[in-house]
Amino acid sequence: KIGAVGYAPYVVTVFEGIKKHFNRMDVPLDWVLYSNYDALVEAFVRGEVDLAWNGPLAYVKIRRRLPDGSRVVAMRDMDMNFTTQFITHPDSALQTVQDVKGKRLAFASRGSVQAGLLAYYFLKQAGIDPEKDLALATFAEDRPADGPAGEAGVVALVRSREYDAGAVSRHALATLREKGQLQEGEVRVFWSSPGYSHCCFTAQRTIDDALAQRITTAFTTMRFDDPEHHQVLELEGCKGFIPGTSEGYDVLEAAAEAEGLV
Repeated sequence: KIGAVGYAPYVVTVFEGIKKHFNRMDVPLDWVLYSNYDALVEAFVRGEVDLAWNGPLAYVKIRRRLPDGSRVVAMRDMDMNFTTQFITHPDSALQTVQDVKGKRLAFASRGSVQAGLLAYYFLKQAGIDPEKDLALATFAEDRPADGPAGEAGVVALVRSREYDAGAVSRHALATLREKGQLQEGEVRVFWSSPGYSHCCFTAQRTIDDALAQRITTAFTTMRFDDPEHHQVLELEGCKGFIPGTSEGYDVLEAAAEAEGLV
């Protein structure tokens, strides 16, 4: 049984597609949805589910609760070496993180690991207190509800020059370009973080190695050019699944500790 969070209607489509593929691969699978990631974490810790489709912070919480009790069996192809970037408009004078002092910077939502929590943490690591050193620093929740949302909203605020800089992920910028919603040269990246890991499929450590490998194989044999798999991968915003790694979460754990989230 795999647990996930039902944050959008398409999640049902995703896990019905994964279930169908796994059953064809002779790895019988069913799924259950939870209302939020904390509920999913508790269910995994109690052993109610064998697998969990975790957001990055949820995985950090699990590995702190079960230091030797879980393993990462798969990820989306974009979940490894994820990066946070600070962007500005092309002719801006901003060249380094230190240059944002006294400027207006837009974060995405507070719940965004890459463009909220980590962006805030990276500024503080650079010696910048967003509350004191910036002329204006807002999260999506602080801005008018009828304004642009998410990381695309951050890009829009920078393009319009309502903000001098913004926090987004490299993945978000690439996605906007692929969709034709952002042209080359409309914004400029002036800082990029070290790579870190994002979402992951987590399995109980009690699953034997052979079954864990079969689970990984089932995920990684899903192909974007296969009509049976295409919708699942497209909805997940990736071209395929890859073998998972537990590396790359230390920076997120440090940020979560700093903000009292774990």
